[in-house]
Amino acid sequence: MSMEEKLEELYEKREKILQMGGEKAVEKQHARGKLTARERLEKLLDPGSFVEIGMFVKHRNTDFGLDKKELPADGVITGYGTIDGRLVFVYAQDFTVMGGSLGEMHAAKIKRVMELALEAGAPVIGLNDSGGARIQEGVDSLKGYGDIFKMNTLLSGVVPQITAIMGPCAGGAVYSPAIGDFILMVESQASFMFITGPQVVKAVTGVEVTPVQLGGAMVHAQRSGQAHLIGKSDEEVLALIRKLLSYLPSNNMEKPPRAKANDPPFRKSEGLYSIVPDDPNKPYDVRDVIYEIVDRDGKGNPDFLEILPYFAPSAVVGFGRMNGETVGIVANNPKYFAGVLDIDSSDKIARFVRTCDAFNIPIVTLVDVPGYLPGTDQEYRGIIRHGAKVLYAYAEATVPMVTVILRKAYGGAYLAMGSKHLGADFVYAWPTAEIAVMGPEGAANIIFRKEIAQAENPEEYRQQKIKEYRDKFANPYVAASRGYIDDVIDPAETRGRVILALEALSSKRVKLPPKKHGNIPL
Repeated sequence: MSMEEKLEELYEKREKILQMGGEKAVEKQHARGKLTARERLEKLLDPGSFVEIGMFVKHRNTDFGLDKKELPADGVITGYGTIDGRLVFVYAQDFTVMGGSLGEMHAAKIKRVMELALEAGAPVIGLNDSGGARIQEGVDSLKGYGDIFKMNTLLSGVVPQITAIMGPCAGGAVYSPAIGDFILMVESQASFMFITGPQVVKAVTGVEVTPVQLGGAMVHAQRSGQAHLIGKSDEEVLALIRKLLSYLPSNNMEKPPRAKANDPPFRKSEGLYSIVPDDPNKPYDVRDVIYEIVDRDGKGNPDFLEILPYFAPSAVVGFGRMNGETVGIVANNPKYFAGVLDIDSSDKIARFVRTCDAFNIPIVTLVDVPGYLPGTDQEYRGIIRHGAKVLYAYAEATVPMVTVILRKAYGGAYLAMGSKHLGADFVYAWPTAEIAVMGPEGAANIIFRKEIAQAENPEEYRQQKIKEYRDKFANPYVAASRGYIDDVIDPAETRGRVILALEALSSKRVKLPPKKHGNIPL
């Protein structure tokens, strides 16, 4: 064959593969409200930046009629491109090709881009849309999943791993996203994730559920805590991936990219005076505090991306910018359950702190916590173990850590929420801070139990002792006198003081004892 003929053959083969599962399959994909794999990559990556790898890879199984199926690109598109000019490696499962099912070569393509990402020090982004293991390929499909899980684990803490569930994700396929760093889901009838499907649930429990009821976006956003972010469409989820990545470094050896700040670093936030009520038992939304101290754009919008916004609402975590620098913000939220730490909020905080620490993101902690949630339900389900994760995560972290105590900081929860005793570099307190073993009411009831019982007017005497305890401890000055608080600050100056602290810590270096790894109480 001449070169002209060979080139003609090349372009014919490429064109056939680019048609994916065929016109009818593409139409069905669109009818479900879903973009195709290639359309998704076009919207995710910078225009014209995608370079495909493994376009001509084919399955090699001949059982159960597979020898008669073409399966373009073996049902997954892999390669690399850029997002805002930064290198990323990507894979997008193609539901139009045999339901995006994963076989031996399909998995090998995903594994290869993960290997390249590890070598290049670049994030991996997966767009999942698959019916699961390719049954016709038997144990080779399972081997493929195992290879991917191993790579997920090797990449963990080295490069960011982001997965979007944009269609079915069932059975063993769910574990790759779960090992990664962030999961995004589309809020639609087509996006769901579960281990065992509705048929199995019905057979075992007798309960009929739809795939979305069992593992849809809101189920994982609110109940399981698996979906870190959700969007109403493919386009919205892809835009969220781009935004999320803007806060993250490409790998664990780099710092996050710094944005140009148009907001004065020492802008005073006098609105904070009215956000936190004088009454220590009155709730407020800590997000309003966060919005006051992070950078604002030209329209006054706060630069903050909340992670897991629907899960464990007594805690708020997310990425923001302060003077252009990415920070991870952890805060108790008194709007929900008084801001207590429970099993779910402990997991949420611990995981986020460790993510920030892995990727060199400073941690800013805003504290208003009355303690751990009491009750037999929490105790039986392991609040001790889950609460210990928060302590472990903060104590293990080596990134710059700045803590601001806004109001309550009681008992073990005071210690857990980024206290100086666990390694915080700077701890500030507002004048409204209350730092004690427990709240004044509970303390008075215990310390003066006998005296209250013997008093002529027990309630009046009790209130008197509550006031004495509050006057003694419902302020930050006892802790400050011990050096546990670095300064008591004007709330309006919180933004500037945190920014100054972060700048002072920009070259922080910590040397840990040599060990294989710690043993976090999972």
